[in-house]
Amino acid sequence: MNTDDRLIVNPFNHDKDFAGCSIFGMMSLEGKRFGSKDPVRAISNMHERSNGLGGGFAVYGIYPDFKDYYALHIMYLSKDAKQRTDKILASCFNIIYDEELQTKPANVVDPPVIWRYFVEPRKNRPKDQSPDDCVLDAVMRINTETGKAFVFSSGKDMGVFKGVGFPEDIADYFCLEDYTGYLWSCHGRFPTNTPGWWGGAHPFNILDWTVVHNGELSSYGINRRYLEMYGYKCTLQTDTEVLAYAVDLLMRKQRLPIEIVSQVLASPFWAEIDQMEPKKRLVLKALRQTYGSLLMNGPFSIIVAHHGEMIGLTDRIKLRPMMAATKGSMLYLSSEEASIRLVSPALDKVWSARGGEPIIGRIGGKQAVENQAKLEVEQ
Repeated sequence: MNTDDRLIVNPFNHDKDFAGCSIFGMMSLEGKRFGSKDPVRAISNMHERSNGLGGGFAVYGIYPDFKDYYALHIMYLSKDAKQRTDKILASCFNIIYDEELQTKPANVVDPPVIWRYFVEPRKNRPKDQSPDDCVLDAVMRINTETGKAFVFSSGKDMGVFKGVGFPEDIADYFCLEDYTGYLWSCHGRFPTNTPGWWGGAHPFNILDWTVVHNGELSSYGINRRYLEMYGYKCTLQTDTEVLAYAVDLLMRKQRLPIEIVSQVLASPFWAEIDQMEPKKRLVLKALRQTYGSLLMNGPFSIIVAHHGEMIGLTDRIKLRPMMAATKGSMLYLSSEEASIRLVSPALDKVWSARGGEPIIGRIGGKQAVENQAKLEVEQ
């Protein structure tokens, strides 16, 4: 069966819901692991924002027994694709353990075979290739050379679980009640311009970076061409894929802080830049000139996650909603305040995200407390 056979027709006659898609993130700033109950309840509370054509979860801290190895989740649309993929994996990695991912019957549409591998890069790789870049290269090869295999999760001690169905159905299908993690990001999809299929559901991932997105990127073409210069290949037929790769390029490879990355992805308007004080104006002009092709044009709110950090960001004029809240050491990000209050009724602080300004939650002792206090003051 080829990929096109698994593209699902929109049962709403392709009508667009420009407020559609739901996103939710929940993180313990102390790094305490918790189960799927509250994340699933919260995203399910926004059921009407999705239409059953995509749901998914990214969970961090779920593989403590294999935390030093990369966990690859791969969907197969044919037996030949698995054979070709296994050859690529054997040439790049020591495979520590592999198995078919645990699932159970649920209300999902035509699921593919899904396999999980724990791997470590071989030591005889090129000297200038880091372990992360070895994994990145293998992911791109599998997604482009096998024809019918797609890597949808590739980080350490974290995993993405996604597919065609409502989020609560996806949670049921992947037995997420059996997992615990310190950070959960969740998505309910309402496709507009792109197909509903297993690889196109959110979150989008590369290494331990994940992105869930509510919105539409009209800049996809130029974003994609820019990223291809750095070896990224977009194969999942959904505009959000470029966001995950852009974050990996800017934050992991080029080591830019999120405060700068937010100015690249959601840059101020030129009219605003021209009115800023000279030093800031010079910096922002340089960023626009250098990274103009990574400007995300169109309405969006996103949750970016990786180990130890959860980040919320909206477009400059807030065409997609995002609410944030704290309760003790917990940080919440959501399309709707109601979903946060469903799982944490008595909040310490709740606010609406400012356009183009990141909300950042970081794990770790005093840093987490200081960061939380900083958020409260700044917002």
